[in-house]
Amino acid sequence: MSEPHATDPGRALSTPRAPGHVDPEPAQDNNLVERVALVEHVAPAPADETSISQELTTEVVTELAAIAALAPDYEHLYACTGNMLPFALQEWQLAWCTHFLKPSRGAQERPLFCVLRTPAKECVAIVPLVVSQRRLGPVKFTSVALIGADQGLTEIRNPLVKPGYEQLTVRAVHAHLATLSNWDWMQWNGISVPLAQALSRETRARWYETSDDFVLALPDTWQELRAGLKRNIRQSLRHCYNSLKRAGHKFEFVVARSPAEVRAALPRFLQLHGLRAAMTSAVRHPDRFAAIAGQEFLYDVCGRLAVRDAVRVFQLRIAGTVVASRIGFVVGDSVYLYYSGFDPRWARYSVMTTTVAEAIKYAIANGFSSVNLSPTGEQSKLRWRPRLVEFRSALVHRGSVRSRLLCNAYRFANSGSGAPARLLKSLGWPARSWN
Repeated sequence: MSEPHATDPGRALSTPRAPGHVDPEPAQDNNLVERVALVEHVAPAPADETSISQELTTEVVTELAAIAALAPDYEHLYACTGNMLPFALQEWQLAWCTHFLKPSRGAQERPLFCVLRTPAKECVAIVPLVVSQRRLGPVKFTSVALIGADQGLTEIRNPLVKPGYEQLTVRAVHAHLATLSNWDWMQWNGISVPLAQALSRETRARWYETSDDFVLALPDTWQELRAGLKRNIRQSLRHCYNSLKRAGHKFEFVVARSPAEVRAALPRFLQLHGLRAAMTSAVRHPDRFAAIAGQEFLYDVCGRLAVRDAVRVFQLRIAGTVVASRIGFVVGDSVYLYYSGFDPRWARYSVMTTTVAEAIKYAIANGFSSVNLSPTGEQSKLRWRPRLVEFRSALVHRGSVRSRLLCNAYRFANSGSGAPARLLKSLGWPARSWN
């Protein structure tokens, strides 16, 4: 079964890597995080890659109705890849295109999904791309990227690729790009290690980021999981429950699951998420759904996924009021913990930790094999002693000097700091408007 992966925008690297470069292991407390060995994820390539690649066909899909018609291919890839990520689901990608691929000032975007098939018509990969045409003053340029360039809503952008077909998939995508006359660079953002290794073999990729995801394997019982935790988190868990009890508060753990329940739970979730983001006395968390477009997308994608019974809104209710909430997505035999929120007035009772603990208990009781704690290595996640799974990001530009210069300008503009970034932003480097 393949491991889920994720991106951590806060750990961008300033120097591009050479093809095939493997990042050194960052210092980690081995008692907190088990780093997944990269070689464990490398699936064997098909026996005769050359002959297979000559027989594979690439179908390019550019209309939403045609993407919707790929449902059987998506279902096949979910099974053969062991996908456990909501962002690779067809419903997520259709909702994303519906809400975010709209004309905006200075930018035109369109979907370009590459579907790779064998002679027997088996689908072995779906690579969901977005082609973006922008203007910086008199200069026009075109970039291609995996779907999910948003304000942190799509946390992991790795495409669905059947194990063993990673290199053929990279080859097919770039072969199609070679037929286009006006693209300047391709951004492979947050891809799995096998796909990254294939990209290094097939292209002159410029690696710029390594990011982490945190996956907690579940035992058969909560007691077994708790016994394996370090003393500090066991004490923290006791405090969560005992502090409420000492204050005379009883909580209910409520799980919204049906489409109607999920829709009814989202307004309070959005309110709590905003309250958490507004806190100044703790670690700052951005409000991912401050823009109306983000809220509309959340309602839509949760509605679509709730139809396939893939949404759980975990809620902690005290005296009839929900004081903490976290969205979970059920994919395969895993629960992906998405964004959260809580009422700051209940912070001293650690209600968010209680909500996560109850969600993990729920996952164990319902037979799930893992809980994905999502990207970013916050201490609140590391103390559960999850496995760490890596993702890589790279840029691949066309061979022309113009494309190389534009690709470098893009990289500097998105670095977030330094004189080059400030200069490009002052010149009006085009960016998506989220309102």
